[in-house]
Amino acid sequence: MPLLRQLEFISVGQALRLPPPDPATEAVAVPSRGLDVEATAREILRSLGATKLASELRVEWNARLKTCAGRADYRSKLISLNPQLVHNPSEIDRTLLHELAHILAQFRAGRRRILPHGTEWRQACCDLGIADEKCCHNLPFRVSERARRYLYKCPHCQRDFPRVRRIKRAVACLTCCCVHNGGEFDARFRLRLVR
Repeated sequence: MPLLRQLEFISVGQALRLPPPDPATEAVAVPSRGLDVEATAREILRSLGATKLASELRVEWNARLKTCAGRADYRSKLISLNPQLVHNPSEIDRTLLHELAHILAQFRAGRRRILPHGTEWRQACCDLGIADEKCCHNLPFRVSERARRYLYKCPHCQRDFPRVRRIKRAVACLTCCCVHNGGEFDARFRLRLVR
């Protein structure tokens, strides 16, 4: 029998309440202390001529982010920020611009695959005014190490790709695809499970 969320009926005269949301599975609302980060991100995109992207972009605070400061998902047009950034407000803007550069770089590249911190991303960083941006942060977030039980290898360059979970779809070595096939998927470079 499936589990259903039930409403709690409180005594007469009190409001009807749902149980509190589980923060591990849902985005959380973090007070922005006067900073509407989504509106800021949209305004920046409009100033760079990406009006269509600006209208689709969403920014959320996500409690599931533990070790990374932020994450950009171009397909969903979503930027997720770590709620721990609220304790360091100067990092909110920096992280927002970093993730916005990922979204903007992929928007400009269209359907072509690009490297996460490649030349397109660096150009987007320059356009956003953070030309000296690094690909990793040095914020004091808790580090979690999980055993990488699966090892994949590129049949062409022999590079190793350790993974925590099994890869369930066709994935190829991005470096080899960029060098030998213009950034498009090529089955010759599909990762193979070693152990």
